[in-house]
Amino acid sequence: MVTKSAGDRRAVFIVCIFLTAITWAVFAQTVHHEFINFDDDKYVYENAQVRSGLSFHGIIWAFTHSHASLWHPLTTITHMLDCQVFGLWAGGHHLVNVLLHNIAAVLLFLVLRQMTGSPSSPRDESVRLADRTGSIWRSAFVAAIFAIHPLRVESVAWIAERKDVLSAVFFMLTLGAYARYVRKPTLGRYVTMSILFACGLMSKATFVAVPLVLLLLDYWPLNRGQKSGSETQNWLRLLAEKIPLLVLSAASAAATAFAQTVTMASLQQLPLLPRIKNAIVSTITYIGQTFWPVDLGIFYPHPHDQLKSWLVLLSVILIVGISLIAIFTRRKRPYVLVGWCWYLGMLAPVLGIVQAGLQGHADRFTYLPHVGLSILLTWAIADLTERWRHRKLILGASAAVVIAALAASAWRQTTCWRDCVSIWTRTLTVTSNNSIAHQDLAAALWDRGRIQEAHTHSQIAEIIRWQTVLKDYPLDIAAHNALGVLLVQSGKPREAIAQWEISLEIDPNDGNAQNNLAWVLATSPEDAIRDGRRAVELAEKASRLPGGETPIVLRTLAAAYAETGESSKAIDTARRAAELAMAQQNQSLVETLQSEMELYRVNKPHRELPQR
Repeated sequence: MVTKSAGDRRAVFIVCIFLTAITWAVFAQTVHHEFINFDDDKYVYENAQVRSGLSFHGIIWAFTHSHASLWHPLTTITHMLDCQVFGLWAGGHHLVNVLLHNIAAVLLFLVLRQMTGSPSSPRDESVRLADRTGSIWRSAFVAAIFAIHPLRVESVAWIAERKDVLSAVFFMLTLGAYARYVRKPTLGRYVTMSILFACGLMSKATFVAVPLVLLLLDYWPLNRGQKSGSETQNWLRLLAEKIPLLVLSAASAAATAFAQTVTMASLQQLPLLPRIKNAIVSTITYIGQTFWPVDLGIFYPHPHDQLKSWLVLLSVILIVGISLIAIFTRRKRPYVLVGWCWYLGMLAPVLGIVQAGLQGHADRFTYLPHVGLSILLTWAIADLTERWRHRKLILGASAAVVIAALAASAWRQTTCWRDCVSIWTRTLTVTSNNSIAHQDLAAALWDRGRIQEAHTHSQIAEIIRWQTVLKDYPLDIAAHNALGVLLVQSGKPREAIAQWEISLEIDPNDGNAQNNLAWVLATSPEDAIRDGRRAVELAEKASRLPGGETPIVLRTLAAAYAETGESSKAIDTARRAAELAMAQQNQSLVETLQSEMELYRVNKPHRELPQR
């Protein structure tokens, strides 16, 4: 990676210092951040094997067991080493993440400079110098975008995403070793590159796409398909050259599939077509976030089958359109095809066609795929502006503005990761119907002693989970009934009534819906909701169903009689319910019924206290 002149060396050194400076300017704050109660527990602070630090036994365990339902032994070992050095001081773990990301950004610059700074055909020395100089600044801009784009925040500021930053270091080293092998192919250099590739696979499973990236680099900028001889034969040779790497990829994919069996989303709950639709839309969503990285959170709920058809169709049109442009311009602008295929190829393993987890998309999934888009855009802009007057000034100023804006945005986004409450609160601000965010915020609030707030968020999480089920299975009576109960408990009786009415439309003889609805209609403190006559009708039907003669149903029927002024019937029915409850040794219900009978004896109906 040595440049050809003192000027180049000085420029390379300055760029490396600059990349380091902006990386730490954005992410150094994480040294004061805490662990997050979302995977950090599985990876570090509640994992006994990791917390015990680095040992021979721990290393063997890392290679022979899955960790957080994944097989990435090198990532696991780095977590163990962190615990050995820093214990459970979260700042130390964050520091290592930032350091690895810093190294990856600098290596990306050096590798891109190495690959694109040496034209393959002999030309005038002034042209060569211009190419080298242009390559430095293009590579620097791509590396800077990689270093501080807000989409990087999740990978760097989240300790559980150590696998991202560690695999990125091995990715850049693999590319550098491959470029060195291409310059002078030897068995030793190929083995070195293969070892680095294997280390990447043992850091993160999505490294399986790297052989595709190497083939793309063969096309541009390495131009290996244009060597002497038949072009077809050249590409067959280059493909055969990648077979050992593909074998390693296949082995890693098999290990990952085995380790992830417990976290795979149910194919019955998430059919193939919704997963394909979401993958298509996510591909374009990530591109949109490249240019406008706002409303970022830690977890985005899966849309299931609720995506608008026009949105899916538009995404398909954009993907096909960009692909056609890349194909038709490949000879004049090969970096467009390479950058686009890099993006699609590295994104493919995490698009959710094989769904692992419940997220719809995730910022961290762009970590390495995003480099392909950055290369495409940077080289395209540089070429398209080649004839501009004051081109260097305009592009330099524009690059400075872009980097400054992205760095400021990334710094603000990083502050949201300071603790569990802040990141989940931020996520709830930028997403909707997010049961995971509500539930994990509830857990964080509970740990801080904010019990009432925790209870509220926990209830909301449960409601959203039933609503999510009903999106896919609108005729699920049990889900409608359970959602109704949760809504009543949350102080939303009207919404609860609507759910039970739907259940009765699906099955007019559903006893649960009849009883639940009758209870609310008989005992609600709101005059506008109560309907004693209908409550009696529903409760009587429920009691006549097979198995309907239960203390709970009879209690409801007694309350309904009391609401219509039939106190004697209410007392008799409540007494019968109490006798059944006594036979079942349900003393708490017996006492409740006795208390309600006292009301009925003085001709007062029972009123359910409003939920708070």
